[in-house]
This record gives sequence, C-alpha cells and structure tokens, in this order.
Amino acid sequence: MIPPLLAPLPHPGCPGRDFSRSAVAQRCSPRRCEVRPGPEFLTRSYLFYTNRLFKALQFYYWDPSCREPSYSLVIKGKLRLRQASWITRGATEADYHLHKVGIVFHSQKAMREVASWINQTSGEGCHGFLPPGRSWAPGALYEVLSAKTERDCTAALGFAMHELSLVRVERHFQPLLQPQQSGSRLVEELYLGDIHTDWGERLHYRPTGYQRPLQSALHHVHPCPACAIISRADEHHPPVLPARAALPMQLSGSWVSTHCEVRPAVLFLTRYFTFHGNNHTWEGHYYHYSDPLCRQPTFTIYASGHYSQGIPSSKVRGGTELAFKVTQARVTPMDQVTVVMLNSSAAGSCGLAGSWSAGVEQDITPTNGCLALGIKLPHTEYELFKTEQDTQERSLLYIGERPTDGSSPDSPDKRPTSYQAPLIQCAAASEEFSNYISLKYVGRKDANGIEALKPLPVAFLLFIALLFVRWD
Repeated sequence: MIPPLLAPLPHPGCPGRDFSRSAVAQRCSPRRCEVRPGPEFLTRSYLFYTNRLFKALQFYYWDPSCREPSYSLVIKGKLRLRQASWITRGATEADYHLHKVGIVFHSQKAMREVASWINQTSGEGCHGFLPPGRSWAPGALYEVLSAKTERDCTAALGFAMHELSLVRVERHFQPLLQPQQSGSRLVEELYLGDIHTDWGERLHYRPTGYQRPLQSALHHVHPCPACAIISRADEHHPPVLPARAALPMQLSGSWVSTHCEVRPAVLFLTRYFTFHGNNHTWEGHYYHYSDPLCRQPTFTIYASGHYSQGIPSSKVRGGTELAFKVTQARVTPMDQVTVVMLNSSAAGSCGLAGSWSAGVEQDITPTNGCLALGIKLPHTEYELFKTEQDTQERSLLYIGERPTDGSSPDSPDKRPTSYQAPLIQCAAASEEFSNYISLKYVGRKDANGIEALKPLPVAFLLFIALLFVRWD
C-alpha cells in the first residue's frame, strides 16, 4: 500500500488520464448515497468527453438510503481546466459553462413540490413553469435552464455546478482482497468542490474544499455494489441502491480518519477519537498539516469532555443528535510558523505567553482556550452522528459537517444537516494506535520517561493505510 499519488488532470477525464490518445469518454460515480446540507440525499454520475463536454446526472431521493427517487437532473455543458489552485494546494481550478439543464420527475408528489418551488421563487421567465394540477407524465423531460434561450429556473432548486470549479485527482492502489491473490489494483478518484453548508450561500460560493470523491467507472474500489448500479442508471431509470440495515448508535471505542481530510479555508487534517460509553466522556486528537497529503504537520489539538445521550434527528433521517461539551484542550505546535504565531499571542489568550516551542505540548485550559486558533473553553457543540457498515462489515462513523464559514455549531439551529468523511473503528488496534499517535507524533516522553520518536507523518499515513484500509 502506498500513499495517494497526486496527478494532474490534463483533459476532462475521470480522472487524470490523457484523453488526447483515447476516444473513450470516462464516467465517475460515488460509492454510496450522499448527503448534502439541507439535507439533500443524492447520487451522481458524471460523464466527461474528450472534447471537454460533459454530461452530469444528479439523482435526488426522499430517503437517506437512496431507494426512493424523487427527481433527476440532466446537466450538459463544457469544462475547461485552467491552472493549479493558488488557494487549495493540490487542486486544479476550472471554468465551466452550462448549456442546458433538464429535470425528470419520478412521482406526482415530486412534480408538485418542485413546481411549487420554481413558481414561487424564480424570476419572470419561470412563472408558470408547470401550471398547478398538471398531471405527472412518467419520462417527461422539462427544461429548467437553457443557455440558448437564456432561461434559468434552477435557483429554486438550490442548484449550481460550482463544484466543477475545483478539481483534484488521486490515484492509489488497493490490495487484492482474496487470500489466494497477490498484488493490487489501480483506483482513481475524482474530488470536486464542496457545497456550502448555508443554503443561502451555495449559489454564489466558490469552493475551497471537497465533497466525497467520485469513483472512476473503470478503476474503482472493490467491492462496490453501488458503483455499477449508478453507472448503469439514466435520468429515466434512477439508481436504487441496496438496502442497508439501520444500526444502533454505539460510539464506544476508537475511531480514526481513513485519509487526509480537507476542509474549506484550506485546512488539511486527520482525526482520532475515543468515546467512553460507560461515563459518556470523549477524547479527540486533531492533527493539522500544511499540505494535501498530510505529510507536513503544523499543530495538534487534543480535546476532551462529555457528550449527551443521543436522540433520533427529526430533520435528517437516519441521523442521531448529540451535544458535546469541550472542557479541556492541549496544543502542540509542530512547525516554526505555528510557534511564532502562538508566541505572538496576547498574554492570557493562549497558554503561557512566549513559552511555546516545537513538539512541546501545552495545556490551554487555564486560559479558556486559544484565541489564535479559534478555540474557546468551555464550549458546547450541537452535533449530528450516524453509524454504518461498509461492504466488508467494518464500522464507520459519520460526524456532522463543519460550517463552511469556519464558525462552530454552538446552538441547536446551527446543528449540521450533512456529514464529514467517515471515520473507521479501530477495533483491537485502538490501544496500539492511541500509543502511536499520542507519543510518537507529538514528541513527548512515555510512561517510562523514554523520549518518543520525532514526528513521522509519512509513517503515520502508512500506519493508517495498513491497519485501517478504507475500501468500502
């Protein structure tokens, strides 16, 4: 297993292939039902042609398992890759132009609801989009955007394709799963720009982070039942994903990131959590980096506190609402830039003023947090959790997506309606992994007074890859 390889996207393919030598269009799709802020439940299937044209299908559903289709969007346009992003390292900026967008309804209910949105909120050219009482016609395609006629009725749907303005490609290798097999298979993934968590901002937002990746139809992870189902679907025959058993919310144990994560405002990090169900306490390690491969550490945050008994979410089906109280925190700067920043903090705002040094952890609880890092103590966050199992029956934990504007979900009305990338349960390896990251990463001494190794971020990534391979 090797760390993800960063590859440019020379032509609009899926992903990272030189299509100047191929006439084959490439299709990309997700591995599971996606949840966007709102919430919106959807799957996507994007087809990129060699002449830079694309056809994107977005399938929307009533349910979080993507088994009850509501409507489908057919999006056609052109994509032009520009340059490496100045803001988000490892990404490519792109321009896109939409030619037309059509909608197909999959029930009378969906047709009535969407028509009501458009008739009430869209511009002059969209009033009367569908007259009240119009009967549902299965298979009928209705135009909601046309560059030729300058008609655009998509605002009422909260629709934009700004995700195409930020592109990242990753290639890595998946070990063959059968015991009698050796070697690995190529996996290609396409990361597109994130969707703003505030519905009112999503039409204007230019992404700096990513959504969950789309899989190449030719080179995807195995097993992936959803990949084939989504790739074969069209706007008239939306994918219906396999049923998943609902799992009880069992947080106890340790959970770890499966890859380097990217948040808006150019934050790269990995996460490691331990939950103690017997007394409802939790601990979290947040490892921050300056690069998209998580190889150049900048600082670490350790936080702990208590969490409430969960209740089913009334807004996001399948989710569980909890409240987390952060009561203690410690920070370890890992590079000189962070050291200088912390030492420049006002006295009493972030630990002991002027005493920060690389690799040395400091308690910020006495100063009620760290103003320079945006940490306030004590602090309560209103969260959304969900647990699932992947195709290999490994437990996954989804925690609510952080607000795009960098704020905190510190009130019930700010509770997330979508999720971050999943964490995987560490199972029997949790104790060894906890020792590894709490000692070797931060450069402290162990219980016997022996100094731990210096930070080894590459080894850290390999360790995760070997123990908690994420192929789901």
